[in-house]
This record gives sequence, C-alpha cells and structure tokens, in this order.
Amino acid sequence: MLQQLISHSPDLKRLQDEGYELEIKGGYLLIHHVPYVTHLREVKYGVLVSELSLANSQMTIKPNTHVINFIGEFPCNNYGSIISAIQHGSHNQDLGNGIVINHSFSNKPQHGYPNYYEKVSTYCNIISSPAKSIDPLITEKTFRNRETTFDTDVFQYIDTNSSRAKINAINEKVKEEKLAIIGLGGTGAYILDLLSKAPVREIHLYDGDVFSQHNAFRSPGAVGNEDLDKVSSKVDYYYSVYAKIHQKITAHHSYVSKENLEELLAMSFVFICIDNDVSRKLIIQFLLKNNIPFIDVGLGVNVVDDTLIGTVRVTTGTKEKNNHLVDRIPFVDEGNNDYNTNIQIAELNCLNAVLAVIKWKKLCGFYQDLREEHHSTYSINVNQLTSDDITA
Repeated sequence: MLQQLISHSPDLKRLQDEGYELEIKGGYLLIHHVPYVTHLREVKYGVLVSELSLANSQMTIKPNTHVINFIGEFPCNNYGSIISAIQHGSHNQDLGNGIVINHSFSNKPQHGYPNYYEKVSTYCNIISSPAKSIDPLITEKTFRNRETTFDTDVFQYIDTNSSRAKINAINEKVKEEKLAIIGLGGTGAYILDLLSKAPVREIHLYDGDVFSQHNAFRSPGAVGNEDLDKVSSKVDYYYSVYAKIHQKITAHHSYVSKENLEELLAMSFVFICIDNDVSRKLIIQFLLKNNIPFIDVGLGVNVVDDTLIGTVRVTTGTKEKNNHLVDRIPFVDEGNNDYNTNIQIAELNCLNAVLAVIKWKKLCGFYQDLREEHHSTYSINVNQLTSDDITA
C-alpha cells in the first residue's frame, strides 16, 4: 500500500525517485538519514517527521502545515551555532507508534508548501547544507527503499486526524479495549458512531430487532430507501455502515439474555442502551459480579403544556464505585415516560451517547477527570448538567 500511495502521489514519487528514504508510520511521513551538523561540529543523521494529509489511501493533498518535526539534536551551521531561522520548538514529544520527536522547525513560504516534495526538499536543504560544506560526499539521498506497510491498526485506512492533532500516543490508552453495545436504538447507534472512530480492539453489537423506518429518524447519518427495503436486522445494518471505517466490529443477532450473558466475560467495558428494566437488572448484576465496568444510559421525556421536557442520564458502574446504582438506575417500569412513542428526538439520543463516550474515555485516561462522577444528568428545560456520586 505504501508503493500505491507513492505511485499515485507525484510529490512522494518524486522524493523516492530522487533517492529520499521514505517511511509512512502512524499517519506521519518520515524522511530518514538526513545529515546535519551538531554544536560540536560533528556530522550526524536525523529523521524529519511531517504530518501526512491524504485525500484517500492512495493520494496526498497539500500539507496541512508548514511546520515539520525532527528526531535528533538541533541542527547547526558549519560553525556550530544553531540554525535559528527555522527554530520553532524544542521538547520531546511522543507521537505514538514509537515516534518520539525532539524538535519542530518552521520555515513558511508565502503561500505554504504546495506539496510534500517542496516541503521535504526545502527542509533537507536547510538542515543538510552545513554538513555538505564539511564533507561534499555526504547526502540524504540513500535510494534505500524501506520495507514498510500502512499500519492502520483496526481502521480501514490511516487515522490522519489523530496524527494531525498529535494525539496518537493518547489514543493508545484505548487500544486494548473490547467493547459491547447492548441495544442499537437511537442512543446505542450514536455510541457506535463515536466508538467506530476510536482505535479499540473490538466492538460487539447486540440487538435482536430489525431496522425499521422509524429508526431512521433517530439514527446517525441518512438512511436511504434502498436500505429500508432490505428490512435488515439492526446489527447487520449498522455493521454495513461502520465496517467501512472499523475492521473489528462483530454483529450478534440477539438480545442479551441468560442464554448468552457469558459472552460479556470477554469484554473490558459494556454500554447498556436498552429500555427493558428486567433485562437491564439481569445484565448489571452479571457485570458487577464479574467486575466488568459499564455505563447505563437513559432518557426520560414527557409532554407538558404542548412541549417536551425530560432528562438525559448517564450512570457508570465500576468495581470501585457501584453502591449508587440502586438509587440511580430504574430496575422496574416507571410508567411515566413518553419516550417510547415520541421517537423523533435524535438530538437527545446523540447527547446521551456523547456524554457516555466522554465518560468512558475519562475512565480510560483519555480525558482528564477531576470530578470522577458516576452519575450525570442533563435537564432539558433548565439546561442543567449535574455530576453526582463522586468517587471518594
């Protein structure tokens, strides 16, 4: 796939044809064997690391930034003083995938770099010229082809969004997660939409229902008539959509019940998105018994004076904190919830999912969590978000 990207991208092909030593890794373009002069006037070799902007898996687009990163000491001129004209930042930063940069450089043309050939060759000339003045035989053009392939992890293509944001190292905190989403109604579908962009090891979908027309109005994206005509199961429909980005999604064509509860033992985390209180209690008791953390989501929506009021709920259960669950999660039918008939409220489903996924990422250490709440609610009519049941 690397050769496909190079052959379809004139800028990368020109770099390779001229002898630059290219590697694609973790959404970054690496240029190896770049000679430079140290402050002791020694010649060493470093690595240039650039963000990689792609139109698709086979073609580059204009670089997103003129800044480039470097692995090595700060390059100097042939007298041993740093090349201050490109000075931008100097601190070690882990970009993930084994890439730890030491410096960043800035040399901005008036309109930016039109392609990666111009960007890479310009920085190589600036950095390597002092070394070549010391030894004219020195070159960055090794004509060495690195044995490398795209490491897309669990995705169908490179996650260039995370590399642009330099959060690949933070993403690694969720890489070993095996997740289950129980229930693919509105909220569960939005949770899947968000999780499909995370580099988790596995995503398991549980729902025994079919995807009907009313589901289209509280689901992410737009469902076509051709999709509805298939009368697919929910898990099959959502698998067909999200397997386009995430390779490790598994569809289970059943509800979770006593017969298949033990399948959840393989999970590291579970999202419960169902409105059957008997099943909810069964699942939660099993997860608590086996120390599997989970989030239970819920909506309560009522009609008052010809308007809708209600609450969005996210309740977390962990080994360390679960004594609040009996007071926070409905385990018997409440009987005063119009949600089941008032279905076209996708924004509430979406909000419920967003709050749940943010909380899960907090538990993973992706986001900072200063409150460590295990129960939160959003009240629509007063626009209030509360955090309760704080970890002691």
